[in-house]
Amino acid sequence: MATPAMATPAMVDEVVGLDPGLRPESVLLTFFGVHVLGRPVMVASTGVLDVMERVGVSPHATRSALARMVKKGLLVSERRGRPVYFGLTPRSEEVLADGGVRIWRSGAVNRHWDGRWTLLSFSLPESWQRQRHELRSRLLWAGLGPLQGGLWVAPATVDVERLLDGLEAARHVRAFLASPAHGTDVAAMVADAWDLPLLAGRYETFIERWDGGVADRASTDPLGRQLALQAEWLRAIRADPRLPVELLPAPWPAERAQELFHRLHAEVEVQARATAAELLHTIPVPVR
Repeated sequence: MATPAMATPAMVDEVVGLDPGLRPESVLLTFFGVHVLGRPVMVASTGVLDVMERVGVSPHATRSALARMVKKGLLVSERRGRPVYFGLTPRSEEVLADGGVRIWRSGAVNRHWDGRWTLLSFSLPESWQRQRHELRSRLLWAGLGPLQGGLWVAPATVDVERLLDGLEAARHVRAFLASPAHGTDVAAMVADAWDLPLLAGRYETFIERWDGGVADRASTDPLGRQLALQAEWLRAIRADPRLPVELLPAPWPAERAQELFHRLHAEVEVQARATAAELLHTIPVPVR
């Protein structure tokens, strides 16, 4: 078994330069998405602790994050004697599969827009705070932006049925496909619905950190580097609505950041998977 790179929370930047804004749960979910998703296995906690130490997350912080993720229904646990094993749930598998599409298939910029917009309007009871949060989270992840009041828009044809599936608020939502009327200031509408400087800043920060910056220089461990790189990239793209390129100011940094991510990921992918295969002890998912 490989010897982990020992670290404490205060050593995060010195170990791999992991973005301090990333929570351990996000890094863990990235790990399970890379090394567990698609495999009918559960992973021993000892290996998970080792992996997380490679990105500067302490065993205490990792154990606490694992417990929170089990409580939230993102992981399941199974004790076999002393070892405890963790595996994915249907909910986390869906989240990770969607994230995989974002990373590997969608691309950071939309170059295939037909000019149509999706409009969603809703009005929820004042007491529905949880339902409102769930709906807004889904809308943001699907690339919609709040235009005004309960009106949200996206420059795309959104699969509304899939978007609203399982939401209690779904029956209060009305959806339309439309095109802006002649004379509409589309640039102003985009600026109202999305914070373009904030979106661009996430990509610029990723480039600054990984193109010779603190994160790029910090670690030579392929597994830790792979995990930090992918977790930070997912954070950069998670809130990106993938606006059509013709609606974005030039130069837009997303494609440069994406090229950097793919190049650095390819450099460590083979070694990282070999290290994980040696390090992680797994058991088959039990039949429930």
